[in-house]
Amino acid sequence: MTDRVPDRVVDEPGEPARLLPWCRPDGKPCYLVGDGTGYLSRVADNIESVQLGMADDLLGHVSDLLADRRATPEQLRYAVARLAESLRDVHRVARSRGDRLLARDGPRREGTGT
Repeated sequence: MTDRVPDRVVDEPGEPARLLPWCRPDGKPCYLVGDGTGYLSRVADNIESVQLGMADDLLGHVSDLLADRRATPEQLRYAVARLAESLRDVHRVARSRGDRLLARDGPRREGTGT
C-alpha cells in the first residue's frame, strides 16, 4: 500500500476493508479485513456508537451555548473546536458504513433510487 490514503481499500474482489474509527500513531487510517462479526469489529462498533452519542450530546450543549447571550468568545471557540473534532469522527463513521453498504448492495444508479 502506498502513502496515499485510498478512498476504498479492497482485500478481495467486492470485499472492502472496514475503515476503523481510529488512526495509526502516524495519523494514517486503520482498516480491518473480515466478515464483521469478530471481536475487533465489535470494539469498532462500540467506539462508533460512543462517538455518535457524544456528537449528539455536543449538539445539545452547543445549542444551549448559542442561546446564552453571555457566552464568551473563548467558550464559543472551544465549542467550535469540539464540533470540528466530532464532525471528523461522524464523517469517518459515515464513510465506513457507506463503504460497507456499497459493498453489500452494489453501486446505486444516480436518479433512480436503485
